Amino acid sequence: MARVPITRQGYEKLKGELQRLQKEERPTVIRAIEEARGHGDISENAEYEAAKDKQGIIEGKIQDLTQKVANSQIVDLPVDVDGKVIFGCKVVVEDLETGEVNSFRLVGPYEADVQAGTISVTSPIGRALIGKEEGDEVKVQTPKGVRNIEVLEVQS
Repeated sequence: MARVPITRQGYEKLKGELQRLQKEERPTVIRAIEEARGHGDISENAEYEAAKDKQGIIEGKIQDLTQKVANSQIVDLPVDVDGKVIFGCKVVVEDLETGEVNSFRLVGPYEADVQAGTISVTSPIGRALIGKEEGDEVKVQTPKGVRNIEVLEVQS
C-alpha cells in the first residue's frame, strides 16, 4: 500500500489515540466482560452483550489506527513556501463567484478536518491547488459543482 503523507503533529495524535485505546479502553472493556460473565448465564445477559459489542468497536478502531500509523509517512511542515502551494502550507483562497474567502492548511487524509481548518491534499480542492502560486485562478470540480477560486495568499 502507498505511504500516506501526514504532519508530525497528526502522526503523534494518531499514535496517542491508538495508545489510549490499547492501554485504557481495551483493559476497561475486558474487565466489564469478565464482570458480566460473573453474573451467571451469559446467553441472557445484556451487560455481557453490551460489553462484547463495545469490545468489537474498540478492536476495530485499534486495527484501523494501527494500519494508519503503519502506512503514514511523516512530512515536516515547510519553513518557507515562496508563495507556492505545497503540503503543509496554509492557503487563503477566494471563491470568485461568491466572494467568500477561506483559509486552510493542506494536510494528509488521515488528519483532514474542515471544522479545524485543514483539508486533505487528496481532496479535489487540495489536488487542484498543489503547485499553484499566489494570484493563480483555479477551476475545481467539487461535489457542489465547479468552483472558480483564486489563491490570495500562501503561508508556511
